[in-house]
Amino acid sequence: MTEIKDILRTMDYGPAPEDAGIVTAWLERHKQGFGHFIDGAFTRPGETFAVTNPATGKALANVTQGSGADIDAAVKAARAAQPRWAALSGHERAAHLYALARHVQQHSRFLAVLESLDNGKPIRESRDIDVPLVARHFYHHAGWAELVEDEFPGARPVGVCGQIIPWNFPLLMLAWKVAPALAAGNTVVLKPAEYTPLTALAFAEIAAECGLPKGVMNIVTGDGETGAAIVSHDDIDKIAFTGSTEVGRTIRRQTAGSGKSLTLELGGKSPFVVFADADLDAAVEGVVDAIWFNQGQVCCAGARLLVAESVAARFETLLKARMDDLRVGDPLDKCTDVGAIVHPVQLERIKSLVAQGAAEGARLHQVGAPEGCFYPPTLVTEVAPASILSIEEIFGPVATLTTFRTPDEAVALANNTRYGLAASVWSENVNLCLDAAAQIKAGVVWINCTNVLDAGAGFGGYRESGFGREGGREGMTAYLAHPRPAAKKGEAALPEPDPSPAAQGEAKGIDRTAKLYVGGKQARPDSGYSYAVMGQKASVGLAGYGNRKDIRNAVEAANKAGGWGKATGHNRAQVLYYLGENLSVRAAEFADRLRSFGASKDAARREVETSVRRCFWYAAQADKFDGMVHQTKTSNVTLAMHEPLGTIGIACPLAHPLLGFVSTVLPAIAMGNAVVAIPSQAHPLAATDFYQVLDTSDVPGGVVNIVTGPRDALSKTLAQHDDVAGMWYFGSDAGCAMVEAESAGNLKQTWVENGAARDWTGREGQGRSFLHRATQVKNIWVPYGE
Repeated sequence: MTEIKDILRTMDYGPAPEDAGIVTAWLERHKQGFGHFIDGAFTRPGETFAVTNPATGKALANVTQGSGADIDAAVKAARAAQPRWAALSGHERAAHLYALARHVQQHSRFLAVLESLDNGKPIRESRDIDVPLVARHFYHHAGWAELVEDEFPGARPVGVCGQIIPWNFPLLMLAWKVAPALAAGNTVVLKPAEYTPLTALAFAEIAAECGLPKGVMNIVTGDGETGAAIVSHDDIDKIAFTGSTEVGRTIRRQTAGSGKSLTLELGGKSPFVVFADADLDAAVEGVVDAIWFNQGQVCCAGARLLVAESVAARFETLLKARMDDLRVGDPLDKCTDVGAIVHPVQLERIKSLVAQGAAEGARLHQVGAPEGCFYPPTLVTEVAPASILSIEEIFGPVATLTTFRTPDEAVALANNTRYGLAASVWSENVNLCLDAAAQIKAGVVWINCTNVLDAGAGFGGYRESGFGREGGREGMTAYLAHPRPAAKKGEAALPEPDPSPAAQGEAKGIDRTAKLYVGGKQARPDSGYSYAVMGQKASVGLAGYGNRKDIRNAVEAANKAGGWGKATGHNRAQVLYYLGENLSVRAAEFADRLRSFGASKDAARREVETSVRRCFWYAAQADKFDGMVHQTKTSNVTLAMHEPLGTIGIACPLAHPLLGFVSTVLPAIAMGNAVVAIPSQAHPLAATDFYQVLDTSDVPGGVVNIVTGPRDALSKTLAQHDDVAGMWYFGSDAGCAMVEAESAGNLKQTWVENGAARDWTGREGQGRSFLHRATQVKNIWVPYGE
């Protein structure tokens, strides 16, 4: 028999099992199986599949496989309920969200135990992290519901939201999706993950218990086919998806041209950067939270440890010693650190990837783990940056360790990934931390902490980690819509211009062949062709016929102009003011050019004057479109910084050839982006004239690049280009669908709109919405007040 004096000497933990009796009794009451939760009530169970406890392999319950008819019924209920829900005052919606938060707290132990049984995560995590954050999200968004009319004037709900969530944080992901949607006045059709639907079904019971109106929240269980039915449903207005990057690409393609709003929170391969002056003991504990939290099944897990070479040996020794103390086992034991992998399929994937890495020469350090669906915490050393373990998201308790020598090398290694979800930076020098945070391409950066989450701050990624934010003001914005311009008669698809000599006709008036503008220099088109630019009766000049290589050259030039994004807003503003001054000086010349296309004298004058005003307006915004400090529960200053996307491709509107060009290019460069612009296909010479203004206004080479030619063919190339971070397209409906579909390769952000919809001469032609489209938010968590 172990005595107290022996325990005090060895400090060994005994078992501390959590009582699962209440949850077991609840599951027993539902032994006939769960139906879907539609229109405020559970349906009869249909064709079911088993949900198992990953720690034991035993069946917990049977849930219904959702069909297309089930999704139809859920969407119908959500559509019927949405006008009444949106018509409630913000205060009335807030009361429902407050009630949900309170009832989550009242049932917190039940939900924590059920989550650990269903998912395999340790009860300490579900009890102390997941469930409290669920309540926090409903409280926080109850506040947004109360304030929505004041804080988002003119906004309206999106409508019916289809939401698909993953299995790693089943209940927390539900809260992330449902709380802002309901606060904004939307209704929801949500599909939980196939492996882990039980807490969503329990939450449905809680919603009914709270008196949430029928049809406001609908939950349909099932596999990927059920999710696909949500994505493809014609009567859903928004899709919100959290899951793998590959599925995210598929959803991007499936929703292309549908007009559905879309947010994607996808995979990650986050760097965990340890500089030489870091508190190594704190950083080691940070690694535990970064990669062994939730068995490493975390999209923002710090899976790539990048450690300064001078301290790497000491860090590795400390980390291995800490690993040996990790307790892997029963998720319902309150002393367990690492629980079970969610499903045997995921376990086999982890094993396969690690085996491939070992075959490449990587060395593994692992601690013990029980038999069954468990995987030992693993540290991988001697791993190259090109190793599969450094590149692929493993989604398991596996971390790689790579050394660096300089801060620049650390940043380069951190950015050596196609993802951009999160990063963690460790140093006692806050200046070094903030400098690295500014350079790392990730939507969330934690300084001397990791995996800190709160409803008050946005969460989401860059690049192939998706787009859109969840939490905070940004997350609320994603569930609101503003009035969008609509065309009475949409723009039709354009035929490609004819570069043959016979098609160019007799030149009259101004006659010159305009070159492309790439890297601050005039450039002949690679094709060697030109096409006629027609006025009212005859050709008024020739424009270069750009092709794929010209786009490639322009993108390369734009990406080399990275210094523009690092310039201060004040400095960018001075350049834009200078642009406005120089355009004003040449106003008569530009008006003549517009008149040559057929514009009246007054219309030409007004278009130039409005273009000048746009220069000054965006110059004024360049140093005023600020970020903010989010109010979070943790001891952090959480900085929400607006950052440029990078290189943006812009297919400018067909009408208003000068004003359409200025109105789209200027907000992009005001925010620090570089641009590859395709000007009006019909009348591009106003834009090619404009590069003379660029040359005399101190705009650095490569910041604005102009490629003339067939709009849709050039737009397709830009949309497909992996070094283009955003794509704006103003043209035909078919072109809009094409751009969205082709952007799925690197999941670039898109803004597509029928070119005839917007009045570019009025208030619709400028605004802060353009600046939002030109930026992405990086949330930087800095310790404060600890």
